[in-house]
Amino acid sequence: MDNTSDTRPTRNRWQRLLKGRQKQKVDVIENVAKYDKNAIHMLHIIWKEWLVDPAEQFYYVWLQVMILPIVYNSVIIILRTCFTTIALSYLPVWLTLDYLSDLMYIVDMIITVHTGYVDQGILVKDLTQLKQRYLHSKAFLRDLASLIPTDLLYFVFGIQTPLVRINRLLRMPRLNEALDRMETRTSYPNTFRISKLMIYIFVLIHWNACLYFALSSYIGFGSDRWVYPNITNPEFASLRRQYIYCFWFSAQIFTTVGDTPLPKREDEYLFMIADLLIAVLVFASIVGNVGNVITSLRDRDNVFFPNHELVKAYLSSHQISKELRHRIDNWYQHLHINKKIIRENEILQELPLHLRTEIAVSVHLSTLSKVTIFHNCDRSLLEELVLKLTPQVFSPGEYVCKKGDVGHEMYIIKEGKLAVVADDGVTEFAVLSDGNFFGEISIINIKGNKSGNRRTANIRSIGHSDLFSLSKEALMDVLSEFPAAKRHLEEKGRQILTKMGMLEENGDGGEGEAATVETKIKKLESSLESLHTKLARLMAELESSNAKMQVRVEQLEWEVAALHTDLSKEEEDARGVQGRGEGVGGEVQLEREEAEGEEEREASDLKMKRQRQGEDVFNEGDGQSTTSTKEDVRKIEVDNCCVSKDPEFHEQNQDVRKIVREDGNDRLGKGDGAEMEPAEMSSGESEEKECELKTQKSEEKTN
Repeated sequence: MDNTSDTRPTRNRWQRLLKGRQKQKVDVIENVAKYDKNAIHMLHIIWKEWLVDPAEQFYYVWLQVMILPIVYNSVIIILRTCFTTIALSYLPVWLTLDYLSDLMYIVDMIITVHTGYVDQGILVKDLTQLKQRYLHSKAFLRDLASLIPTDLLYFVFGIQTPLVRINRLLRMPRLNEALDRMETRTSYPNTFRISKLMIYIFVLIHWNACLYFALSSYIGFGSDRWVYPNITNPEFASLRRQYIYCFWFSAQIFTTVGDTPLPKREDEYLFMIADLLIAVLVFASIVGNVGNVITSLRDRDNVFFPNHELVKAYLSSHQISKELRHRIDNWYQHLHINKKIIRENEILQELPLHLRTEIAVSVHLSTLSKVTIFHNCDRSLLEELVLKLTPQVFSPGEYVCKKGDVGHEMYIIKEGKLAVVADDGVTEFAVLSDGNFFGEISIINIKGNKSGNRRTANIRSIGHSDLFSLSKEALMDVLSEFPAAKRHLEEKGRQILTKMGMLEENGDGGEGEAATVETKIKKLESSLESLHTKLARLMAELESSNAKMQVRVEQLEWEVAALHTDLSKEEEDARGVQGRGEGVGGEVQLEREEAEGEEEREASDLKMKRQRQGEDVFNEGDGQSTTSTKEDVRKIEVDNCCVSKDPEFHEQNQDVRKIVREDGNDRLGKGDGAEMEPAEMSSGESEEKECELKTQKSEEKTN
């Protein structure tokens, strides 16, 4: 009884432990299930939003991976088709590689669907648009055709006919894309082009070798000297010997070298004709590509380094000394051996400005920032200056600058050593090495500099030295856009000159500036006076041309009035001719009309003459021209009224008189015409009376 009572609590305890453990397991399983569901959901979201940028490294690496299945299919399919022994000997290996390449083709299609494209400079990331674009493109049809399960034809033609997988070669454009990407990224593009050409030729020879072996098998091995020898011969029975022999035979044809056997059958002739035609194209492509590579290499050398051949021709034509020629040859040799590029600006012209700036900043900014006068300057100023730096290479013993020379540029030592020497060229005061600079004061116009802009020391290159030069013109051009930086650099230059004791402290600079400003003001005043004179002259010419135009218009008006008068006179003459037959009175009237016509013509001639005289007087600018013209007008008007007293005649000429009087009044309005009106009216009445007396006398004479 005691034993049973002792075991019950123990059993209950173990049962509770087992139940607790089971509950924990259930909780763990439930948590794992929840976690798996969340993970699957997250993976679904990530897969749905996954995008491949064609400019990123992943896309580039994937293209390189896709080269493997494409090259495998392009090489192995034809090999297994023509060399059936190879196909059957390693069949499990070939089938594994076949379906592995098909799997990579499927993955490539999925990646292509999720690959973005650039539209108007913006990367399209919408998966719906990407799917529509890919599904409606020719690339999708080509990729889909390359994955058609043509392997099912094995059941019809047999497993030894892998030619049914020939549709896998439709992925060749993907290979071209991968090779193009590699060419743009490689550091040796010319070498890559040659290698790519050799790979293409290798694949072509490989295909031709396989076709040659298949044709030999069709004709019969060893049937003649042209086909492959009899495979029953142990020497030509091995698979390695079969492929190498066929490849060698095909390479002989395509390279047009070697002595190939002459064909005997029509099939052999046709095969040789096709191979020779292809060989011509292959030879031309090899020569052309190699020639392009050599030309590009020569162009690159001409851009990187100066043309040594032209310089040599120039030196020989001018009979330069051997010592100087030797120095020049050593300078060229140093450039080529150590790959020194001194034409950076010309090379970088192929890039846009912002990329050139970034390259120059990454290469030269650290060197330029070491210059003392450029410390604490704006980065934008330094970025402008790095584009102005010019690399220079100096030979051993060559002077960079001499004491007393006018300084047009400053120098920054990139590599090498330079010595500050005395005038004798032997004594060395100091040695400058990498990162040092000199000549910075000479390119800044600092007033009070005792040495002016001249060099204060002799600097000579100990060995071959690489320097950067910054010209004075380039610095001033940049500082014109940064006035604050210009003042900062001038102040730093003054501080350096003060420490060296080379700065004169006096007020001449201020007086000189004041005198310069005064001179500029005087020049401006003189130029302003000349402009005023020119303006007055132009205004006078404008008024004169306006006056001439008015006189011309008045002259045209007078001519029109005279034309109307002549027309009216012709009508009167016609009426007089009709009334001549009435008697002597009619004849007298006709004679009188003729006399009046002559007087009218004389009056019109006199009018034109006086009009010309008035125009001449007006052009001379005399103030009396208006008065004389008006008097002439009144005389002509009186003469016209004396010509005939016919009421119809006066009515016709009334408009002409009105125009003349209005014109006269306008002219007199400019002066004192208002005071002359009574006198003009009285003189007009007296002239009318004189006209009446003249007409009476003429009637008496005719009677």
